[in-house]
Amino acid sequence: MSVITRRTALAGGLGGLSLLVLRSPAFATPTELAGAIAEFTGGVTPQRGRLKLDLPPLVENGNSVSVTLRAESPMTQAEHVRAMAIFTEQNPQPNVATFRIGPRAGRAVINTRMRLATSQKVIAIAGYSDGSFWSDQVEVIVTLAACVE
Repeated sequence: MSVITRRTALAGGLGGLSLLVLRSPAFATPTELAGAIAEFTGGVTPQRGRLKLDLPPLVENGNSVSVTLRAESPMTQAEHVRAMAIFTEQNPQPNVATFRIGPRAGRAVINTRMRLATSQKVIAIAGYSDGSFWSDQVEVIVTLAACVE
């Protein structure tokens, strides 16, 4: 019985058979993006405003992009932000992150980092305790792409 090792396979020890796999990066489709947003909002169409998505419009390296989400809310028991999410149209998966918060958070601010596969639109949505959803979006130019492995 012959065992094929990684070294043997890489050296061409598979009877002269060479296999070259060219893989292009997979990006989320507009349908997947719309589906991810609809899943987060429960089908409610988000309105523009009450949420500020802050990230640089020009990014040198897509491997680590600083992102801040700020939602307008008194964060009281009666009125507060329940969740915030970040979506992208050109990353392999459209839903980048979802953050669940409540009135005890004190303020509705999220600071994080994310990867961007290429230049694209980044969308943020905040869900409020009254069932409303608010959004903001930013067009980002990425000079060195990430998420392409």
